[in-house]
Amino acid sequence: MDPFSSASDVARSIRAGAISPVEVVDLYLARIDKHNDAVNAIVWRNDDEVRQAAKAAEAALGSGGSLPFFHGVPMPIKDLVSVAGQPNTRGGLGTSTEPQPENDLVVDRILNAGFLLMGRTNSPEGGMTQVTENSRYGITRNPWNLERTPAGSSGGASAAVAAGLAPIASASDGGGSIRMPAAATGLVGLKPSRARVPAKVLGWEHGTTQGVVTRTVEDAARTLDYLSVEDSLGWYRAPAPERPFGESYTQPAEPLRIGLMLDAPNGVEVDPVCAETAERTARLLEAAGHTVVPVSAGFISTEALRIYSRVVIAASLHTVPYDDPTQSEPFIVARRKMAEDLPSSEYAKAVLRMHLECRRMVAHWRRDFDVLVSPTLACQVPPVGVILAEANELLDGSSPREARMLAFNAYANILGLPAISVPVGTDADGLPVGAQLVGSPYDETTILRLAQSLEQELEWAGRVPPAFAV
Repeated sequence: MDPFSSASDVARSIRAGAISPVEVVDLYLARIDKHNDAVNAIVWRNDDEVRQAAKAAEAALGSGGSLPFFHGVPMPIKDLVSVAGQPNTRGGLGTSTEPQPENDLVVDRILNAGFLLMGRTNSPEGGMTQVTENSRYGITRNPWNLERTPAGSSGGASAAVAAGLAPIASASDGGGSIRMPAAATGLVGLKPSRARVPAKVLGWEHGTTQGVVTRTVEDAARTLDYLSVEDSLGWYRAPAPERPFGESYTQPAEPLRIGLMLDAPNGVEVDPVCAETAERTARLLEAAGHTVVPVSAGFISTEALRIYSRVVIAASLHTVPYDDPTQSEPFIVARRKMAEDLPSSEYAKAVLRMHLECRRMVAHWRRDFDVLVSPTLACQVPPVGVILAEANELLDGSSPREARMLAFNAYANILGLPAISVPVGTDADGLPVGAQLVGSPYDETTILRLAQSLEQELEWAGRVPPAFAV
């Protein structure tokens, strides 16, 4: 079996009897043994448990019962997600390594999809930076160039999939943490709509979501059907699609107005190759029958972005279950202190302003355009060791490099809109360059269909980092 197969292709091979779940798990564990030291993607292993789960999955194949689509396919879990019996350090030195007492809701849905839990992937402390580096587990590196970052905070997940250590990986996104790593490592990264994927608490004023990083749009669509099974105890839920995502993504989208936004909402400089990749994406969609209209980033509220990053996220650090927060990265300590110094009355007024600004911004979708295309990142993939060092030096969130990574991402979280990064381009150094499609409220179906049309045109699933091809 090709270790760079999509999760859907692995699932079909298992169902057809071409390979067993045990053989699949053994293949990926062997590749982790061989390649993980180079990238540091997998930071905790449960080889015995996943092999036992694979044997049980193999036995179930002969039982004649109904099985979920991804039966027997292994998936590593991001080290911000709790699994009963596994540690969840959240990438910090000041957090416990004790086994967690229960699963996060997304883990139950991952298991119900048929996936086998295979290890844990690295994350920056608290998911708080755009690179995957921390004092507990160290630096995760990009399989396309080991001197570059796979971005963050799902960089361990994206590095694992890009290096062929897993066919799919769990991820989460509170400001671009699925989309940035996907762009940096040549993968597909879908951020679902607000409340599409249930959680016990929708963190960061309901801006966070769980998801996956994948090789193909099919994997993103099929997985979303399982992750989005409703939770009757949640405050609210996203409206169900007319048809399952895994059935509808292959249908061509009806003619749409594609907004093309090349300037960054936060005003930072956009690297020419990033802008060119977004333009190429728009032209490909135009050739497929859609209308492209230029859009200025001026409608994105910089005040809402400031409140989200400086007020909401800083305050949310106090929800991380630290045993000893003094062991945190210096920038984490500083941002926790920022939140402590802000009265709760000021927090409430800031969040009110952010919500009102969101209503004004969301109104542009379906009125002025249907889907917004932009670069995923405003910069080429940065070197390792730079962004975390800058964050720890400046402390207050004013890092220019952080700003260029976040530029096109955080607003989609604030607005709760579905967004997907797809690997459209390549820079002069051979690293992937992503383009982002942001859909109308709760309309993952349309952006999945557009992404699928781009995948058929560009055939990116076959691209692999040369150093990991064997």
